[in-house]
Parts: sequence; structure tokens; C-alpha cells
Amino acid sequence: MSVRLPAALAALILLAGCASTAPTKTSAPAIPAAPVATAPAATTPADDNLNAVAWSQTAIEHDLIYLQTYRDAQSRLLAAMADKQWDALPKDDRVAPAKGLKPAVVLDIDETVLDNSPYQARLVKSGGEYNEADWAAWCNEQRARALPGVVEFTQFAAQHGIAVIYISNRAKDLDQATLANLRKQGLPVSGPEAFLGLGTFVEDCEQIGTEKGCRRQLISHKYRILMQFGDQIGDFVTVLANNAEGRQKAMKPYMDWIGTRWFALPNPTYGAWEPALFNNDYTAPRDERRHQKIQSLRTD
Repeated sequence: MSVRLPAALAALILLAGCASTAPTKTSAPAIPAAPVATAPAATTPADDNLNAVAWSQTAIEHDLIYLQTYRDAQSRLLAAMADKQWDALPKDDRVAPAKGLKPAVVLDIDETVLDNSPYQARLVKSGGEYNEADWAAWCNEQRARALPGVVEFTQFAAQHGIAVIYISNRAKDLDQATLANLRKQGLPVSGPEAFLGLGTFVEDCEQIGTEKGCRRQLISHKYRILMQFGDQIGDFVTVLANNAEGRQKAMKPYMDWIGTRWFALPNPTYGAWEPALFNNDYTAPRDERRHQKIQSLRTD
């Protein structure tokens, strides 16, 4: 059975109900002054690199991989030199016959021979990003340390009459600082021609971006290459399309060379593998690049 209230009384009750739920200065929920779950945007670049740099500097597993790689290569080096048919240049870069040429090994420099993690650590701590001026300043400090195992390997090669050639994407004008850094760390340097930096002129060869193919062709006139070492596949072979399919295609003919003629080393801090995940478009907003990288991850 329902009870009807007088109209005036019902209106008062209704108004009272509305007043009790209306927001007031004391009861309104506070708006958070700053995000709680996410870091400020300014720190995003540093955090993106933090674990990679920490692993590179502190994990003993990092050092063991380098020692294992260079020790294994050293154990195979003399046999490779004795095999006159042995050559570690891809077919497109072998533009002169290898027969009768002096033997050599070819090494990338950064994260293959020299450890630049202190530069990366500075970026992490400052919240900054890579730029050419700061990178050049770091190189000119000549403070990068040799990575584990590389001094012993390259000295062993030099002692057995095998030339040690460094092909790097450090700019050509960093050659003197780079050679001085290598010498300070005990790495053999035969002279200025031992360092072929970005910008090295190679006659009748068109440079494609930062690819090293022209420089590999240059040394093919003077040396039979026994082994190559790098932290990116572009240190071994020209990559025409920097995407997952293109990178696989570039490596497919040479998979049997891994661990015998070509030795790949880890670099989680930077490299062509990263822009390959977002179509090489550094102009895309950071959040969009991050989203595309997340989309590339496997969950099964």
C-alpha cells in the first residue's frame, strides 16, 4: 500500500536529497597534481635504455659472451689462414681475387672492440638522447675501454702476420682520436689505413647511407679476409631493406658462416634492429614508436 505525501512536503524532501549529493568544496574528489603510474615524459628516453646499459655494465654474462666469442675465434684463426680458399667477405664485396693476398681480420669498433656504455649511461642519467656533438666529444675523450677478449685476439692475429682492420661508422674526422684510444687499450694499429671511418672515399663505389659495403670492397683489393666481427648485421653484409624481411634476406645466404667466419656480438642499447621495428621513422612521435615496438613482441 503506497502513501501519498502532501505536495509541499514532497518538494522539500526532493530538494534536500539534491543538496546532499551536490559537490561542495570539502567533499569534491581531488584531482591528482601529477601522474602516479607513469614517469614524467622527460625521463622516457633514459628509462628506455636503462636496463640495456645496466646489463652491459654490470652483468658478468655480458663479459662472458665477449670472452667466449673471441676465444673461440682465436682457436679457429690459424686454420682459417692455412686454408687458401677461406674468405669471409660476402660475394658482392669480393671485387678482387683473394688468391695471394695478405690475410686480415675485420672488426667493427663500437660495442665490438670498444665499450661506449659510459656514454650511454650519461644519457640515462641526464634524460638526454643521442646527438652527434656529444658523441664526438665522448670519442675525443679517448676513454672507451676494450671489451673482454678483444685485445688478446687482435694481438694474437698481429703476431701471426694477420692484419687487423677496423671498419667503423665513427666519422672519418674522428680517426686520430679513435686510433689513439685503440692504442691506449693495447689494440694493434698498423697505421691510418687500419681505420676506415664513415666518409672514407672509395673510387667507383656509391656509398649507401652508413652501409659498409664500399669499404669492404676497398680492402678486398689488398686482403683475404679470414673473419669479421660486429654487433650489427650491417658489419658483415649490405642490408638493402632495414625491416624484418630485409634483414632475414640479407643474412640467409651466410648463416653457415656464423661462428666460423662471422662473429656477432650483443648490443641491446642501440642499432639498426630498433628502427626496423617502426619503419625507420624517427620523426614519428615517441609514443607511436613505442606502440609499434610493443606490437612486434611475441607472447607465445
